Amino acid sequence: MNTPYLPQIALDWKHIDTVFLDMDGTLLDLHFDNYFWLEHLPTRYAEVHGITREQAVSYLNQHHQNTYGSLNWYCLDHWQAITQTDIVALKQEIAHKIQWRSEAEAFLHFLRSLNKRVVLLTNAHQKSVELKFNHIPLQDYLDDILISHSFQLPKEHEQFWSTLEQHYPVHKQRSLFIDDNVKVLQTAREHGVEHLLLVQQPDSTREPNLAHPEFVNLLSYSQLMA
Repeated sequence: MNTPYLPQIALDWKHIDTVFLDMDGTLLDLHFDNYFWLEHLPTRYAEVHGITREQAVSYLNQHHQNTYGSLNWYCLDHWQAITQTDIVALKQEIAHKIQWRSEAEAFLHFLRSLNKRVVLLTNAHQKSVELKFNHIPLQDYLDDILISHSFQLPKEHEQFWSTLEQHYPVHKQRSLFIDDNVKVLQTAREHGVEHLLLVQQPDSTREPNLAHPEFVNLLSYSQLMA
């Protein structure tokens, strides 16, 4: 099968000093997270509590809907309380599924060769970050690690960037931000982040999302490394 041609994405690297990168779906394959929340957790929750898988799915889906877009949606402590299970231990059971997104590690090497500041900017809970760092050496490529729980706001929140700037120096006109969440990028754009890219295929086992008209869509990091 021939690899489809992917056009290069022209970035003026001379005008970019800092690259903010999301973790799940951007640097790491979102398949691990999708599989955990949609398959593994419902199955194990049903086993632990002696209910059917259908009942478990219904219960968990309701809580997903109630918390979507909030910090609790990403908070493992919240989900541990909701499910009365050890969420980190359940994630450990399928930790072999934690993988780089294609060419993400090569892209981090590329950024290092350009002497860019590389900053992880994630909504993931600290325990999730630690779990993934134990399996993928992401931290070896990062200058800073910023976790939205530290600011008590998810990246989608309208006050996120102003709150972040109170604690961390951000030159928004000279920053690139790559994420797989449209709402997150919309919020960043509204607060003046100049360079934005939307990851179009965060989960390698699923078809790419439809190209979003508001942003430059990124399918492969090879598009940035000409």
